Amino acid sequence: MTTLDKLLRQTKKLDKKYLRKTKVPLVTVSGTYHEDLKGLHNLPEDDLKKDLVFSRAHYSMTIAQAMTTWKNKIDPKEAWIFDPTNYVHAKNWSGIKITELIGRLVARYHALKMLKNLVDKFGRQKMPILASITPPLLHFTREIKNPILSFHIAAGNILLENGKTVMQVITDPHVRDEYITNSEKPTAFFCVFDENTKEEFMRKAYKMDKKVDETKIQQRVIVTGPPIDPRILNVAEKKRAWTKASNRPLRLCLTTGGLGTNKEEIESILKQLLPELAKPNPKFQLMVYAGTHYDIKNMVIDISRGCGCGYDEISAYDPAEFEIGAKINFHPTLAEKITKPLAVIHHPQIIDANELLIHYGFPWADGFITKPSGDMAYDAVASGAFLLTLSEWGEWENNIRAKFMAHEVARKADIENILPQLEKLMRENSHGAWITEAMRKTKKIENEDPNFRNGTKNILKAFEEMKAQLK
Repeated sequence: MTTLDKLLRQTKKLDKKYLRKTKVPLVTVSGTYHEDLKGLHNLPEDDLKKDLVFSRAHYSMTIAQAMTTWKNKIDPKEAWIFDPTNYVHAKNWSGIKITELIGRLVARYHALKMLKNLVDKFGRQKMPILASITPPLLHFTREIKNPILSFHIAAGNILLENGKTVMQVITDPHVRDEYITNSEKPTAFFCVFDENTKEEFMRKAYKMDKKVDETKIQQRVIVTGPPIDPRILNVAEKKRAWTKASNRPLRLCLTTGGLGTNKEEIESILKQLLPELAKPNPKFQLMVYAGTHYDIKNMVIDISRGCGCGYDEISAYDPAEFEIGAKINFHPTLAEKITKPLAVIHHPQIIDANELLIHYGFPWADGFITKPSGDMAYDAVASGAFLLTLSEWGEWENNIRAKFMAHEVARKADIENILPQLEKLMRENSHGAWITEAMRKTKKIENEDPNFRNGTKNILKAFEEMKAQLK
């Protein structure tokens, strides 16, 4: 990367102004979205230029919170999102590239998973990205007087260590040690997934010998539930559970993550399902979310061509209709126009790829085959879809899978025998097909977990109460 181009120098000034004045400053670390930043500020943008992406989750959950705060239109006075990756100086860009390269390699090849486990255990706070994002993060937040709502563990800790008041969202039912690092600071507040996560937080704080007043820290750790985009929550109301009487194929969405996770498993599933889709009157329709990854999109197309399966590419020009002051549009019926048995969602930019998934994937799919991540799994179940889970990416994903299996809306995908597994789950018995029952049960989770569908509302409420308390 070179120094910031002329247009990004303009967005830099505007981002600093909006962050300083907004009621809810939102900070995350997900990757770059230079071109969409330009478009958001009504500047010329290049829709084909590829983003550098670490995580869909850290973007999608932050935009979910912003959507709830904005309500009907993008209003910088109400909330503004900032990702310091967009403004990393050229001299520090190598740290960003190294982090992405390591992440992409480990995500794609299971044999390298041990390397990620070591990083999680010993080296997460030493990754080169931290030195790269710290200068722009501190520069842009220096003049912010309001507390900051953080959706990334590293960003939250950097801000706390530099005197800021931070509400850190712990998005998974799992507490990493790094969340406890600054928990003794009276300026540190935390939103957690559920009561079990809060108890884990307290146990870890005690184990790590954090000198905190237990009563006060209890008040600074608030159970809110996970952040889910309100547009996704809305589609569940109209989605009907699939049955054999539906007179249509079962609709499946197979997804990767921000770094291209589970590629080998995705390939195995495609080689089993696509020959079935090529037959007359197939039992399934498949939508593959390839995210920003050309290699995964090309893999899907190569396998489909090899078995004679027709496909549609979903890659609209600049699908993120984001403009300051403009109404936020949502088009949940777009996927109904798809006629081929296979569709591939891909866009080189994370904001646009995420918008395509929200407009096409979640309203359309009966079920998701995905790793049980803190964004995709929540979003899928919240949309009214069942889950078949791919290999977990970390301990937190084991907890997410266990949670949804306990709600009886998820099962582990049988990667090598996905077709027989699907046929079995579609088969009706005295209680109906498992798939039908699982889809119905997704709409009853709030009976057991009242915060699940209300996370962004609860987070906003907790943030406002914290601000009032600090005045």
